[in-house]
Amino acid sequence: MPYDMYREVLDSKPVPMREEFVAGKILSTEALENIDFGEGKHRVPASLGDKGAYYTVKCLRLLPDTYFGKDHYMRAVMLETIAAVPGMVGAMLRHMKSLRRMSEDNGWISHLLHEAENERMHLMTWMKCLKPTVWDRLMVLGAQGIFFNAYFLLYLVSPKTAHRMCGYLEEEAVISYTHFLNDIDQGIIKNGPAPQVAIEYYNLHPQATIRDVVLAVRADEAVHRDANHYLSDRIAAQDENLLSDLDIPKASHHPHPSTA
Repeated sequence: MPYDMYREVLDSKPVPMREEFVAGKILSTEALENIDFGEGKHRVPASLGDKGAYYTVKCLRLLPDTYFGKDHYMRAVMLETIAAVPGMVGAMLRHMKSLRRMSEDNGWISHLLHEAENERMHLMTWMKCLKPTVWDRLMVLGAQGIFFNAYFLLYLVSPKTAHRMCGYLEEEAVISYTHFLNDIDQGIIKNGPAPQVAIEYYNLHPQATIRDVVLAVRADEAVHRDANHYLSDRIAAQDENLLSDLDIPKASHHPHPSTA
């Protein structure tokens, strides 16, 4: 293995999305509960595309609601295998667009890749809590394949609608994790110890529980909800230079540590 490749792999470490999780301070349960995730926050669909995205997501939610019911762990696994798709698809297509136009992407690619990595870390966490059956894995494989291709085509046709749809998907994710949390509080689901991968990723206290992990993941989903609605708005405004919102010159922009 080339040395620089060895060094890169050795130093590779997923970086959380939210500032609370990268501040270097061990997070208590109280700190997790105090994170503002925008409870009940909803973007009212305005355009025809927004309404199409919203009602499509509402219809898609019926499937896991019907099949998984109160099986929150398997629902979370299905959710995260799907939720990790939009960021990767968006980043890939914007990467190709940047190459074709021979111009900078102005902040999109690094964020979308980070979003995809964050959702993947959610999946790695929940996989420590259950063992999916062969049928579950086949179902996930089929759902992911269908969604990847559908979202890829949607992003080609209308990136604005694609990000709006992702925003609504994340709204539903926040709701799902809130239901997960409520069932833990009601004793329907056992509040066992948190997987070590989640403790390390989120900088949780050593005695962290599944409930703490759900609080952290829900906070992440709130970030993705707000970010994708924001990205859709920027496309609608025909102003896709995200760096224009920063108080730094374009030339001094540096990528996120996780993608550097």
